[in-house]
Amino acid sequence: MAEPGTLTGAWRAYRALLGAQARSQAAYRTSFVVDLVGNMGATVFDVVTVLVLFGVTRELGGFTLRETLVVVGLSSFAFATADLLVGNIERLPRYVRTGLFDAVLVRPLAALPQLLLMDLPLRKVSRAVFGLAVLLFALVSAGIGWTPGRVALAVVAPLAAVVFFAAVFVTTATVSFYWVDSGELANSVTYGGRDFTSYPVTVYGGWFRAIFAYGLGFAFVSYHPALALLGRADPLGLPPWVGWASPGVALVAAAVAALAWRVGIRHYRSTGS
Repeated sequence: MAEPGTLTGAWRAYRALLGAQARSQAAYRTSFVVDLVGNMGATVFDVVTVLVLFGVTRELGGFTLRETLVVVGLSSFAFATADLLVGNIERLPRYVRTGLFDAVLVRPLAALPQLLLMDLPLRKVSRAVFGLAVLLFALVSAGIGWTPGRVALAVVAPLAAVVFFAAVFVTTATVSFYWVDSGELANSVTYGGRDFTSYPVTVYGGWFRAIFAYGLGFAFVSYHPALALLGRADPLGLPPWVGWASPGVALVAAAVAALAWRVGIRHYRSTGS
Protein backbone atom coordinates (compact mmCIF):
# COMPACT_ATOMS: atom_id res chain seq x y z
CA MET A 1 0.00 0.00 0.00
CA ALA A 2 1.32 3.46 -0.90
CA GLU A 3 2.52 5.73 1.89
CA PRO A 4 0.34 8.83 2.64
CA GLY A 5 3.14 11.13 1.52
CA THR A 6 3.26 9.75 -2.01
CA LEU A 7 1.08 10.98 -4.85
CA THR A 8 -0.75 7.65 -5.02
CA GLY A 9 -1.28 7.63 -1.28
CA ALA A 10 -2.62 11.18 -1.30
CA TRP A 11 -5.00 10.35 -4.12
CA ARG A 12 -6.32 7.35 -2.19
CA ALA A 13 -6.82 9.51 0.89
CA TYR A 14 -8.73 12.16 -1.06
CA ARG A 15 -10.83 9.48 -2.72
CA ALA A 16 -11.63 8.00 0.68
CA LEU A 17 -12.72 11.42 1.96
CA LEU A 18 -14.95 11.92 -1.06
CA GLY A 19 -16.43 8.45 -0.74
CA ALA A 20 -17.20 9.00 2.94
CA GLN A 21 -18.93 12.27 2.13
CA ALA A 22 -21.01 10.67 -0.63
CA ARG A 23 -22.10 7.79 1.58
CA SER A 24 -22.98 10.00 4.53
CA GLN A 25 -24.98 12.50 2.48
CA ALA A 26 -26.86 9.81 0.54
CA ALA A 27 -27.61 7.69 3.61
CA TYR A 28 -31.07 9.23 3.98
CA ARG A 29 -32.24 9.06 0.39
CA THR A 30 -35.50 10.95 0.73
CA SER A 31 -33.81 13.84 2.49
CA PHE A 32 -31.02 13.84 -0.09
CA VAL A 33 -33.49 13.97 -3.00
CA VAL A 34 -35.39 16.81 -1.33
CA ASP A 35 -32.11 18.69 -0.90
CA LEU A 36 -31.24 18.10 -4.57
CA VAL A 37 -34.55 19.57 -5.72
CA GLY A 38 -34.53 22.41 -3.21
CA ASN A 39 -31.01 23.48 -4.10
CA MET A 40 -32.02 24.30 -7.67
CA GLY A 41 -33.95 27.27 -6.32
CA ALA A 42 -31.18 29.87 -6.50
CA THR A 43 -30.23 29.03 -10.09
CA VAL A 44 -33.87 28.80 -11.20
CA PHE A 45 -34.51 32.19 -9.62
CA ASP A 46 -31.70 33.78 -11.66
CA VAL A 47 -33.29 32.56 -14.89
CA VAL A 48 -36.83 33.45 -13.85
CA THR A 49 -35.71 36.98 -12.96
CA VAL A 50 -34.42 37.47 -16.50
CA LEU A 51 -37.67 36.13 -17.96
CA VAL A 52 -39.69 38.49 -15.77
CA LEU A 53 -37.63 41.46 -16.92
CA PHE A 54 -38.30 40.56 -20.54
CA GLY A 55 -41.98 40.47 -19.75
CA VAL A 56 -41.88 44.26 -19.59
CA THR A 57 -39.16 45.06 -22.13
CA ARG A 58 -38.01 43.71 -25.49
CA GLU A 59 -34.31 44.42 -24.91
CA LEU A 60 -32.02 44.55 -21.92
CA GLY A 61 -28.91 46.63 -22.37
CA GLY A 62 -29.28 46.21 -26.13
CA PHE A 63 -29.62 42.40 -25.93
CA THR A 64 -32.64 40.29 -26.85
CA LEU A 65 -34.01 37.54 -24.63
CA ARG A 66 -32.23 34.78 -26.56
CA GLU A 67 -28.94 36.65 -26.43
CA THR A 68 -29.32 37.36 -22.72
CA LEU A 69 -30.04 33.70 -22.04
CA VAL A 70 -26.58 32.87 -23.40
CA VAL A 71 -25.13 35.26 -20.83
CA VAL A 72 -27.21 33.93 -17.94
CA GLY A 73 -26.58 30.32 -19.03
CA LEU A 74 -22.80 30.78 -18.93
CA SER A 75 -23.02 32.50 -15.56
CA SER A 76 -25.44 30.04 -13.96
CA PHE A 77 -23.52 26.94 -15.01
CA ALA A 78 -20.15 28.37 -14.05
CA PHE A 79 -21.15 29.65 -10.62
CA ALA A 80 -23.17 26.57 -9.68
CA THR A 81 -20.34 24.24 -10.68
CA ALA A 82 -17.69 26.29 -8.88
CA ASP A 83 -19.92 26.47 -5.81
CA LEU A 84 -20.27 22.67 -5.89
CA LEU A 85 -16.53 22.06 -6.23
CA VAL A 86 -14.99 24.74 -4.01
CA GLY A 87 -17.88 26.58 -2.33
CA ASN A 88 -17.11 24.78 0.93
CA ILE A 89 -14.08 27.07 1.28
CA GLU A 90 -16.56 29.66 2.60
CA ARG A 91 -16.44 27.73 5.89
CA LEU A 92 -12.78 28.69 6.38
CA PRO A 93 -13.53 31.58 8.81
CA ARG A 94 -15.34 29.13 11.11
CA TYR A 95 -12.55 26.58 10.82
CA VAL A 96 -9.98 29.26 11.73
CA ARG A 97 -12.07 30.53 14.63
CA THR A 98 -12.74 27.09 16.15
CA GLY A 99 -9.25 25.70 15.62
CA LEU A 100 -10.34 22.97 13.18
CA PHE A 101 -7.95 24.41 10.61
CA ASP A 102 -5.07 23.53 12.93
CA ALA A 103 -6.09 19.87 12.72
CA VAL A 104 -6.20 20.13 8.92
CA LEU A 105 -2.64 21.47 8.80
CA VAL A 106 -1.11 18.66 10.85
CA ARG A 107 -2.42 15.94 8.53
CA PRO A 108 -0.04 14.66 5.82
CA LEU A 109 -2.24 16.04 3.03
CA ALA A 110 -2.54 19.42 1.34
CA ALA A 111 -4.83 21.75 3.28
CA LEU A 112 -6.97 23.11 0.44
CA PRO A 113 -8.14 19.74 -0.97
CA GLN A 114 -8.94 18.59 2.56
CA LEU A 115 -11.11 21.62 3.19
CA LEU A 116 -12.96 21.16 -0.09
CA LEU A 117 -13.66 17.47 0.59
CA MET A 118 -14.51 17.73 4.29
CA ASP A 119 -18.11 18.68 3.56
CA LEU A 120 -18.52 18.55 -0.21
CA PRO A 121 -22.13 19.68 -0.84
CA LEU A 122 -23.24 16.97 -3.29
CA ARG A 123 -26.81 18.27 -3.00
CA LYS A 124 -25.68 21.22 -5.15
CA VAL A 125 -25.19 18.92 -8.15
CA SER A 126 -28.75 19.80 -9.20
CA ARG A 127 -27.80 23.47 -9.55
CA ALA A 128 -24.94 22.67 -11.89
CA VAL A 129 -27.10 20.32 -13.97
CA PHE A 130 -29.85 22.93 -14.28
CA GLY A 131 -27.31 25.60 -15.19
CA LEU A 132 -25.91 23.32 -17.90
CA ALA A 133 -29.42 22.70 -19.24
CA VAL A 134 -30.06 26.45 -19.45
CA LEU A 135 -26.74 26.99 -21.23
CA LEU A 136 -27.37 24.24 -23.78
CA PHE A 137 -30.89 25.54 -24.45
CA ALA A 138 -29.57 29.07 -24.88
CA LEU A 139 -26.84 27.99 -27.29
CA VAL A 140 -29.27 25.97 -29.40
CA SER A 141 -31.98 28.64 -29.53
CA ALA A 142 -29.77 31.72 -30.05
CA GLY A 143 -29.28 31.16 -33.78
CA ILE A 144 -25.50 31.04 -33.52
CA GLY A 145 -23.57 30.67 -36.76
CA TRP A 146 -21.41 27.76 -35.70
CA THR A 147 -17.78 27.55 -36.76
CA PRO A 148 -15.03 25.26 -35.41
CA GLY A 149 -13.74 28.19 -33.34
CA ARG A 150 -17.13 28.89 -31.77
CA VAL A 151 -17.68 25.20 -31.03
CA ALA A 152 -14.35 25.19 -29.19
CA LEU A 153 -15.27 28.39 -27.36
CA ALA A 154 -18.65 26.95 -26.35
CA VAL A 155 -16.75 24.16 -24.60
CA VAL A 156 -13.80 26.11 -23.20
CA ALA A 157 -15.55 29.32 -22.07
CA PRO A 158 -17.87 27.63 -19.51
CA LEU A 159 -14.93 25.67 -18.08
CA ALA A 160 -12.83 28.84 -17.90
CA ALA A 161 -15.71 30.56 -16.10
CA VAL A 162 -15.82 27.71 -13.56
CA VAL A 163 -12.10 28.15 -12.92
CA PHE A 164 -12.56 31.92 -12.57
CA PHE A 165 -15.37 31.62 -10.01
CA ALA A 166 -13.43 28.92 -8.13
CA ALA A 167 -10.46 31.29 -7.96
CA VAL A 168 -12.71 34.04 -6.61
CA PHE A 169 -14.03 31.70 -3.89
CA VAL A 170 -10.51 30.78 -2.80
CA THR A 171 -9.07 34.29 -3.01
CA THR A 172 -11.86 35.89 -0.97
CA ALA A 173 -11.73 33.09 1.61
CA THR A 174 -8.05 33.75 2.31
CA VAL A 175 -8.99 37.11 3.82
CA SER A 176 -10.08 35.15 6.90
CA PHE A 177 -6.41 34.41 7.65
CA TYR A 178 -6.09 38.12 8.46
CA TRP A 179 -9.67 39.03 9.43
CA VAL A 180 -11.82 36.20 10.77
CA ASP A 181 -15.10 38.07 10.41
CA SER A 182 -14.66 38.56 6.67
CA GLY A 183 -17.56 36.38 5.51
CA GLU A 184 -19.82 39.20 4.38
CA LEU A 185 -17.01 40.85 2.44
CA ALA A 186 -16.28 37.57 0.65
CA ASN A 187 -19.95 37.02 -0.14
CA SER A 188 -20.27 40.50 -1.61
CA VAL A 189 -17.65 39.54 -4.20
CA THR A 190 -18.62 35.91 -4.90
CA TYR A 191 -22.41 36.19 -4.90
CA GLY A 192 -22.26 39.78 -6.11
CA GLY A 193 -20.16 38.53 -9.01
CA ARG A 194 -22.75 35.87 -9.79
CA ASP A 195 -25.51 38.47 -9.95
CA PHE A 196 -23.32 40.82 -11.99
CA THR A 197 -22.51 38.18 -14.61
CA SER A 198 -26.15 37.18 -15.05
CA TYR A 199 -26.81 40.26 -17.20
CA PRO A 200 -25.03 42.02 -20.07
CA VAL A 201 -22.55 44.48 -18.57
CA THR A 202 -24.15 47.21 -20.69
CA VAL A 203 -26.93 47.46 -18.11
CA TYR A 204 -24.39 48.79 -15.62
CA GLY A 205 -22.49 52.03 -15.81
CA GLY A 206 -19.79 54.22 -14.37
CA TRP A 207 -17.35 53.10 -11.71
CA PHE A 208 -19.44 50.08 -10.75
CA ARG A 209 -19.09 48.53 -14.21
CA ALA A 210 -15.42 49.46 -14.40
CA ILE A 211 -14.60 47.78 -11.07
CA PHE A 212 -16.62 44.58 -11.43
CA ALA A 213 -16.37 44.05 -15.17
CA TYR A 214 -12.71 44.83 -15.74
CA GLY A 215 -11.08 45.56 -12.41
CA LEU A 216 -12.18 42.19 -11.03
CA GLY A 217 -12.57 40.53 -14.45
CA PHE A 218 -16.21 39.43 -14.25
CA ALA A 219 -16.92 40.64 -17.80
CA PHE A 220 -14.92 37.64 -19.05
CA VAL A 221 -17.17 35.10 -17.33
CA SER A 222 -20.21 35.43 -19.59
CA TYR A 223 -20.49 38.79 -21.35
CA HIS A 224 -17.47 38.72 -23.67
CA PRO A 225 -17.69 34.97 -24.43
CA ALA A 226 -21.37 35.47 -25.27
CA LEU A 227 -20.49 38.28 -27.69
CA ALA A 228 -17.95 36.03 -29.43
CA LEU A 229 -20.41 33.14 -29.66
CA LEU A 230 -23.18 35.38 -31.00
CA GLY A 231 -20.86 37.13 -33.44
CA ARG A 232 -21.80 40.54 -32.03
CA ALA A 233 -19.61 43.61 -31.83
CA ASP A 234 -19.07 44.91 -28.32
CA PRO A 235 -21.37 47.93 -27.68
CA LEU A 236 -18.63 49.22 -25.36
CA GLY A 237 -16.15 49.31 -28.23
CA LEU A 238 -13.66 46.59 -27.23
CA PRO A 239 -12.09 44.58 -30.09
CA PRO A 240 -13.54 41.16 -31.06
CA TRP A 241 -10.55 39.18 -29.75
CA VAL A 242 -11.52 40.10 -26.17
CA GLY A 243 -14.36 37.60 -26.44
CA TRP A 244 -11.79 34.81 -26.73
CA ALA A 245 -9.70 35.92 -23.76
CA SER A 246 -11.67 34.18 -21.00
CA PRO A 247 -9.28 31.17 -20.67
CA GLY A 248 -6.32 33.50 -20.18
CA VAL A 249 -8.21 35.59 -17.63
CA ALA A 250 -9.20 32.41 -15.78
CA LEU A 251 -5.57 31.28 -15.62
CA VAL A 252 -4.52 34.66 -14.21
CA ALA A 253 -7.29 34.45 -11.61
CA ALA A 254 -6.19 30.92 -10.66
CA ALA A 255 -2.59 32.08 -10.28
CA VAL A 256 -3.70 34.96 -8.04
CA ALA A 257 -5.79 32.54 -5.94
CA ALA A 258 -2.86 30.13 -5.58
CA LEU A 259 -0.54 32.94 -4.51
CA ALA A 260 -3.10 34.36 -2.06
CA TRP A 261 -3.57 30.90 -0.54
CA ARG A 262 0.16 30.26 -0.11
CA VAL A 263 0.73 33.67 1.45
CA GLY A 264 -2.29 33.22 3.73
CA ILE A 265 -1.07 29.81 4.92
CA ARG A 266 2.33 31.29 5.76
CA HIS A 267 0.69 34.14 7.63
CA TYR A 268 -1.51 31.82 9.70
CA ARG A 269 -0.13 31.20 13.19
CA SER A 270 -2.88 29.05 14.77
CA THR A 271 -6.26 29.84 16.23
CA GLY A 272 -6.41 32.91 18.43
CA SER A 273 -3.28 34.44 16.93
